[in-house]
Amino acid sequence: MTLSSAGDTIFALSSGAPPAAIAIVRVSGPGAGPALAAIAGSVPEPRRARHAALRDDDGALIDRALLLWMPGPNSATGEDLAEFHLHGGRAVVAALFDRLAGLPGLRSALPGEFTRRAFLHGRIDLTEAEGLADLLSAETAGQHRRALRMAEGGLGRIIERWRSVLLGLSAQIEAAIEFGESDEEVGTAIRIDGALAELAGEAKALLAAPPAERLRDGLRIVAAGPPNSGKSTLINALAGREVALATPIAGTTRDIIEAPVRLDGHAILLTDTAGLRDGAEEVERLGIARARNAIDGADLILWCGAPEDCPAPDRSLLLHTRADERSDVAPVGSLGVSIHDPNSLIALRRSIDAKAHLLAGPDDALSLNARQRALVGTIAEELAVASSMLDPILQAEHLRICRDALDRLVGRSGVEDMLDSLFGRFCLGK
Repeated sequence: MTLSSAGDTIFALSSGAPPAAIAIVRVSGPGAGPALAAIAGSVPEPRRARHAALRDDDGALIDRALLLWMPGPNSATGEDLAEFHLHGGRAVVAALFDRLAGLPGLRSALPGEFTRRAFLHGRIDLTEAEGLADLLSAETAGQHRRALRMAEGGLGRIIERWRSVLLGLSAQIEAAIEFGESDEEVGTAIRIDGALAELAGEAKALLAAPPAERLRDGLRIVAAGPPNSGKSTLINALAGREVALATPIAGTTRDIIEAPVRLDGHAILLTDTAGLRDGAEEVERLGIARARNAIDGADLILWCGAPEDCPAPDRSLLLHTRADERSDVAPVGSLGVSIHDPNSLIALRRSIDAKAHLLAGPDDALSLNARQRALVGTIAEELAVASSMLDPILQAEHLRICRDALDRLVGRSGVEDMLDSLFGRFCLGK
């Protein structure tokens, strides 16, 4: 979207695709009021629903609808905003769209353009916009809770508090630099290291929370172990469908096989891997190398081999697979599993659920995306350095870098290059 197009009046369907019981068509921009008057005869009282007949440019009836008029800047977008709540038939919506498109200065909205205008007019900050994007794509209860907290300004409020504290500390430093040598009351020996360390601790706590990508894309759970240890069968049982070819022939799986699933409310990416062994032929060796890479990147490993061979015990559930076919008992710390024993699969799902809760963290935690983590990481580092320095001039520079990072977090500066990518994730009516 160009800067010149930001002053256009835009319209789009903000409800589900027709046919539907009700359709909501939203109009935002300086032409929203004139559009209401042209189509419905007059502009309603602000923020009070009114029933009216909608007519085309020949005066023919389009539909009878509820109208809402929300003049800016106190609207969702910060601009004049109108909504038509009409019947959700395809022909009805198409007729209203034709009427709107025929009015001067009106055009169809781009994906995410309503939310982008809300950001540009200061109705939301960048962290809220990012949270709203995640909220629209949320598929699990956990994703919904985290995204909603971000969209409601959870991170933005923390940033504003940090910014207020840093401005106060920066003022103390500047006063010490400016007046310290001549003003005994100000003095040069200011003590702000405690306050800086406290803020640095808060930043590190935010960084310790699970990343937003883990919740959005799903926990990576990898089944691994030697050949013919039941990995593919186990993946199929957890996915509830045949996603991996399972045979009694060792070495059947030679590549990474992924299956996104929703398991007990968690978004999970199940991954089947080639069996780990020495002496395999060339193609199988390539599959084993990919399997090891998948193990390295896994949030949780379902280890189907001997416990002593597990490559990452701290990230693994030790499984005694095919328990019904074996004469040996499950080693201590291993869970006996068989696809023919529903109770064992229930126990496995409970163990995965418990691990998933630990990996996801508490429901009220804020999950930062990669952009946010990089900036909060910069803030934590700069605060730690500033708290260890005695030179107020150097401290002032490190705090300036922190304030710049805070401005980037909420979108006050330095974010133009990523706005198209962010708002392109939204639907047309948002």
